[in-house]
Amino acid sequence: MANFDPAKYEKVKGAGQLPSPKGAALNIIRLTQKNDVTLLELERVIRTDPAFVGRLIKAANLVNGPAARAIVSVREALMILGISSVRNLSLGFSLISNFQQGRCRHFDFPAFWSHSLVTALAFQAINQHTRAAQLDEAFSIGLLCRVGELALAILYPEQYDELLTRAQNERNQSLIALERSVFLLNHAELSSALLHEWGIPQIYVDAVFFHDQSEMSPFPEGSRSYVLCHALALARHIADICLSPATERKAKLPQLYRMGAWLSIDAGTLNELCDQVTAAWPEWAEMLNLKSIPLPSFGTLASQAPDGVMDGAEKRKPLRLLIVEDDKSSRLLLKAIIENDGHQVLLAADGEEGFAIAIEQRPDIVITDWMMAGMNGLELTRALRKTKDGRGIYIILLTTKENEDDLVQAFEAGADDFISKPLRPKTISARLTAGQRMIALQRDNERDQAELRRFAEELSLANRRLHEMAMTDALTGFPNLRYAMDRLDQEWSLAKRSGRSLSCMILDSDDFKPINDTLGHDVGDLVLQRISSAIHSAIRAPDVICRLGGDEFIVICPDTSLEAALVCAERVRQRVAALSGTIESVNRTISVSIGVAVREQDMAEPKDLLKRADEGAYQAKQEGRNRVATVQPRPQALP
Repeated sequence: MANFDPAKYEKVKGAGQLPSPKGAALNIIRLTQKNDVTLLELERVIRTDPAFVGRLIKAANLVNGPAARAIVSVREALMILGISSVRNLSLGFSLISNFQQGRCRHFDFPAFWSHSLVTALAFQAINQHTRAAQLDEAFSIGLLCRVGELALAILYPEQYDELLTRAQNERNQSLIALERSVFLLNHAELSSALLHEWGIPQIYVDAVFFHDQSEMSPFPEGSRSYVLCHALALARHIADICLSPATERKAKLPQLYRMGAWLSIDAGTLNELCDQVTAAWPEWAEMLNLKSIPLPSFGTLASQAPDGVMDGAEKRKPLRLLIVEDDKSSRLLLKAIIENDGHQVLLAADGEEGFAIAIEQRPDIVITDWMMAGMNGLELTRALRKTKDGRGIYIILLTTKENEDDLVQAFEAGADDFISKPLRPKTISARLTAGQRMIALQRDNERDQAELRRFAEELSLANRRLHEMAMTDALTGFPNLRYAMDRLDQEWSLAKRSGRSLSCMILDSDDFKPINDTLGHDVGDLVLQRISSAIHSAIRAPDVICRLGGDEFIVICPDTSLEAALVCAERVRQRVAALSGTIESVNRTISVSIGVAVREQDMAEPKDLLKRADEGAYQAKQEGRNRVATVQPRPQALP
């Protein structure tokens, strides 16, 4: 179900070295790919990596549970986890060890792995509740679900660095949308492609592909795929909370509980689950040479008083303020008053310094004296309002001027408020409270706009998926009849303008109806899928294969002469014929009859080309089937 384009993935692979296991981990993975590998052979290779031995035994004990006897040997760990889980754990731990740094400056490699580790622990804990995945598999999938981001940072360090900066500044665009505009694949597609290549089961690949936008996933509610997708999204959000600054964690809790509700996990159970994750995090982090953060219990976070109105006073998130004042004593007095209210303070001694700090640090509020040497407060206000970042800053002017004309001038310059000198703590606190209220409203508006943009992006994505579904045959994954006709019209117009050849094939399966009638439609569908794969493997890269319906296919061959199309058709016929053999204990011959045609000068429209190809397919049937035929003796020159 994960809809990544293999051709685009191959192009990305060609851009450089993708993240892959090394050393002992590579030997372990190669060994697990052998059908006859024994636990003894695997144990010998694992023992060459002492660090992996410790991590493997730790993982086995987690799966085994605290009540069981402790696992102390590699052999016992292998018996508990199984070969496939050992392979996946080896892969994940190897990537952590070998990709701790890189040239992409804005991609925090240690933070990425810390986030991935918490996601792994959280996904494992959630699956203890949902039982949708084995615990050892859940840990590996959680650890690797963001590997596409790592791959982009490694393959395209300069480009991805610039893109991450844009994603931070251009909040009207999601990271996935920016990635798609710059690279061939976004990180969700690349993560899925890598996991698919590494042999991860498809049900987990699908969960990784859709979990970034889990509410838009196509899985039926309550299905295993649905649970895995939403559980992985919830695990990611738990990791977001754990690695967020302390001041931002509480604001993320409502979304946590909403996401838990999708999985029928109540708030109390979810708090306990999260505490289980944070308790396991430090030990795992130490083992993997990563950092962990001490955290209060999630129950404590949830029980803290919410931000809001309390006894008439606005209790809001602390702000960051910049004071621009050339008088040192006034500057320090303001600093003391504002810090006493719980806010963070930046200082500047003149307008020029204040402008530089404001642009670099982007404070919530600038308090500036009007009368200063050099750039005064009014000039600073005008300068800030001319910049993109400065337009959103709340600006308060300190002034001794109180006549109407001066105040009008201040507001016309872009000031939001003013405070008259001499400075009084109560007045300053009251004006800051008003500013806080406006900033809170501004942030609410920004969040609403971001939510609307996100909804629009999700709607656009859903529409694209619906369009793709409308143009795709569900059984074979090939484009359908509707797409075939549109594409043939396009290629016809291009061939007519350029004077190049355009050929097509009509392929009709021989004796397919008896298979359906005697063995059932399930077997018939399987045969059609095999025929489809054989056709796809035999045609050339520029050729376009579509399913017309039933057991009939079309191959559109741009810039192809009749002779070349006949050669290709014969190759297709041979590939399909090679499928013949025993099906459901019955020996069956599988073959196709293929009609080939090329665009001729007297053809007026695409349906004329289709008619000639269809006549060729009919002739092939009449001549005994399992053959290639054309009703055209030779291609004619085109204008």
